[in-house]
Amino acid sequence: MLEYRSGRVKTRLFLMFCSVLFGSFTLGSTDILAAYPLDAPATDSHLQAEAPPSYQRALPTAEVLIDVGHGGIDGGAHHEDILEKDINLAVAKKLYLLLSANGIRAILNRDADYALSDDNRWNPSGSRHRRDLSQRSQLTKEIQTKILVSIHVNWAPDKTEHGPLVLHQNEGESALLAFCIQDALNRKHNTRQLPRVGSPFYLLNVVKQPAVIVEMGFLSHEGDRTMLLNPRKQLQLAEAISSGVRNYILLR
Repeated sequence: MLEYRSGRVKTRLFLMFCSVLFGSFTLGSTDILAAYPLDAPATDSHLQAEAPPSYQRALPTAEVLIDVGHGGIDGGAHHEDILEKDINLAVAKKLYLLLSANGIRAILNRDADYALSDDNRWNPSGSRHRRDLSQRSQLTKEIQTKILVSIHVNWAPDKTEHGPLVLHQNEGESALLAFCIQDALNRKHNTRQLPRVGSPFYLLNVVKQPAVIVEMGFLSHEGDRTMLLNPRKQLQLAEAISSGVRNYILLR
């Protein structure tokens, strides 16, 4: 802008000099000078203020957020050296691939053995467990997804308890999703379990979209434990959950 104004000043001085030296032109000197006002706005395109760039949403979107239970220092349920977190991750990865293969966009909230609480820098709580849960719920707000499927393994003092169980929110869409997944799991494992409302569970209380917790079996039950550790059986679990999700999407 300074260079632009300097150029106009020089032009005005030159015209004034010519007017004095040679007399009037076709245009009067005042007309000529009026054609070059000092305060004329700059019209050069490179001098115009540029509009701020429009940034599109940077975070991913998906239909299904797969919440992989536990991780890192949090091993979840255990039997001797068998940890729930490892089973959850193994099945969740298979579920992700199956959903993707069927054209359903999915996202894993962890794809390796680490604690989500370590990613939580915003919650000042001294409780690692609270930071973990709040991080999981925060991801459901930041990542646009339609449903949440949380993968877990059950445990009970009663060693006879066995079979998959799906827990849901106290609302219709979540219940429908739970029934679809539970039905597919029952068919695969020849069980007759009914899904239940998971009132005490934090995620089911705070997540806004339809959400379920899939307890794939009991680590405390010998038969379930053998099934949960078998890669082929893990694939069958993932297939059943994927089938339930697909049926839910078709019914909506």
